[in-house]
Amino acid sequence: MRVLAFDLGARRTGVAISDASGTLARPLEVVQGPSLKAQWGALLDVIARAQADDEPLETVVVGVPRRLDGSPTDFTPAALDFVARLSRRIAVPVVPLDERLTSVEAEALLATREKDWRRRKAQLDAAAAAVLLQEYLDTRQRISPA
Repeated sequence: MRVLAFDLGARRTGVAISDASGTLARPLEVVQGPSLKAQWGALLDVIARAQADDEPLETVVVGVPRRLDGSPTDFTPAALDFVARLSRRIAVPVVPLDERLTSVEAEALLATREKDWRRRKAQLDAAAAAVLLQEYLDTRQRISPA
């Protein structure tokens, strides 16, 4: 069963998906819009496409931003509202996950492969979603090994 992840943003949301075994995460796409609310329909379409594949979705992970000290950011309430609305809308569990430093880690990983900063910037949100998803998958494996 696969897992989908969103790295939410006010203008861009990165999307990542796991392999069928739920072991490896990969960037999928970036959804753009003038606001998170404007991205809602496109993000539901991403979920619908993922659910229509041969391997069904098990979970959707949503990154919730926090400051380094763990306190909420200005965007945290919007992310938590998104989690609540999505939970009411879809049949699979929606798991909020602390996304501190995922963009920093994604930028570092992309910098080793892509020297052009414009191309890195275009890939950053989906790569951050993949970092977030991989963290979730790794933690899940440690908690309940197969």
